[in-house]
Amino acid sequence: MWRMARPRKPLLSRARIVEAAGALVDAEGLGAVSTRRLAAALGVSGPSLYNHFRTKDEILDAVADAVSARVDLSMFEAGGLDWRGALHAWAHSYRDALSDHPNIVPVLARGPGRRPAGLRLADAVFGAMTEAGWPPAQATRIGALMRYFILGSAMASFARGFVDDETAYDPADYPHLGQAHLLAEHQHEVDEGAFETGLAALLDGLALQYEALRDTV
Repeated sequence: MWRMARPRKPLLSRARIVEAAGALVDAEGLGAVSTRRLAAALGVSGPSLYNHFRTKDEILDAVADAVSARVDLSMFEAGGLDWRGALHAWAHSYRDALSDHPNIVPVLARGPGRRPAGLRLADAVFGAMTEAGWPPAQATRIGALMRYFILGSAMASFARGFVDDETAYDPADYPHLGQAHLLAEHQHEVDEGAFETGLAALLDGLALQYEALRDTV
């Protein structure tokens, strides 16, 4: 007589661990990630995680790289947009990916290290800038500048930093914040508008530098 097989638990894998860790980071922040919490979420024993990752930092690196892998890099392909248009499109794609997972931004801010997706991202930006005629040193600075701006914009909402209580900001103390309590209500338009304003200013400034550079060639 055949016995009905018991349902098997899904095999533990790096992908499952990264997915569970990412969910914890999104919900509770970086401090929520531990082997105990992950093992419980995955229904496995803690030591089994070490068959795939040696440390918690390796897990967080993998979560960060999974977010980097969502950034579109197609705008840097040959025959596509010019350098300015490519940076503009890439900045929006990068910020969109980070805005969905702001709690992982501090890990990404450390730099790509050995993370494959992060390195592909850095390589694509640097390669596109040098191919457009930017000197290598300046191309490096542009990549750094863009990362600073994008990562900073994704870490938190400016508009959400103000409470929606109109009595919170006494005009006697803050004469110019009479409408600050309305900012949270308009978070999307404030934060998105600030990002686009800053991005345009950065690209305008780089365009001036680029024209000066071309004039010296």
